[in-house]
Amino acid sequence: MEANSTPVTTTSVALRYGLLTGLVSVIVSFALNVLHLEQSPARWLSLLILAGGIWLAQHFYKQHNGGYMSYGEGMGIGMLLALVSSVIGAIFSYIYVSFVDNDAITRMLDKARADMESRGGVSDEQIDQAMQMTAKFMTPGFIALFVVLFSLLFGLVLSLVISAIVKNSKPEFE
Repeated sequence: MEANSTPVTTTSVALRYGLLTGLVSVIVSFALNVLHLEQSPARWLSLLILAGGIWLAQHFYKQHNGGYMSYGEGMGIGMLLALVSSVIGAIFSYIYVSFVDNDAITRMLDKARADMESRGGVSDEQIDQAMQMTAKFMTPGFIALFVVLFSLLFGLVLSLVISAIVKNSKPEFE
């Protein structure tokens, strides 16, 4: 009996791999936060994890459906996976910023101020004004919302690309 003889649904695959991708992302995010590397280029590692999760999920689905996966099925898997993963990430971010590391928001704001000052061309009053506006959006709730929105946006882009690569539509006349 072949391994690809048992069909699976796009939802079951997306949920399973979304949970796994979310958990791996949380572990990596936690490590980056503990090491205070959340503002370093290493933060883009989460996109690689998301891309890997989408690719693995689509590949698994294709293997268990006779080697076929349509572009739409791939998009559905990718977007549901991104949603599940982003909700897990948002919950982690909210808990981490609210209860574990209260200074995380302060570090983000200090980094934003330092970046504005290093670029120059902006007065101290303008920097203060920008920081006041930025601080309004740097609450645990807004951070969690941004995690979901950006993860869904990047999940859409990654799903578009990865689905185009992995897809293998059934022949029209079979």
